[in-house]
Amino acid sequence: MKKFLNEFKEFAMRGNVIDLAVGVVIGGAFGAITTSLVNDIIMPLISMLTGGLDFSAWKWILKPGVGVEGDPNFVAEVAVNFGNLISVILNFIIIAFVIFLVIKAINKLKKPEEPAPEAPAGPTSEELLSEIRDLLKESNKNE
Repeated sequence: MKKFLNEFKEFAMRGNVIDLAVGVVIGGAFGAITTSLVNDIIMPLISMLTGGLDFSAWKWILKPGVGVEGDPNFVAEVAVNFGNLISVILNFIIIAFVIFLVIKAINKLKKPEEPAPEAPAGPTSEELLSEIRDLLKESNKNE
């Protein structure tokens, strides 16, 4: 059991795991910020531009509700809330765009890599043929 706990401790204390945990926590907080941005700022602006439409209220009612909430015979409506899907998709696009901008900024801050030195140019085919010709001439003289 002690060996198992030591292996777990070694796994949990790796740099990658801790970095991943920090990333998940920050990502969750960032998700809350973007959700608020979409729901509280962007969607009301879009709603205003579209004549007061509220995306989150958009739904396709499959079965209407019956009665009043609190009544024992109350039956809630069954609906597909596709307006929420539009909000979530907009959330995703904003998050992806912001991450793109952050990564682009980080890449700009990184020191540019120096280009690899070019390999020395080898002899051209004419130079090789000339060398072969000269070697053949020398071998013919020696015979």
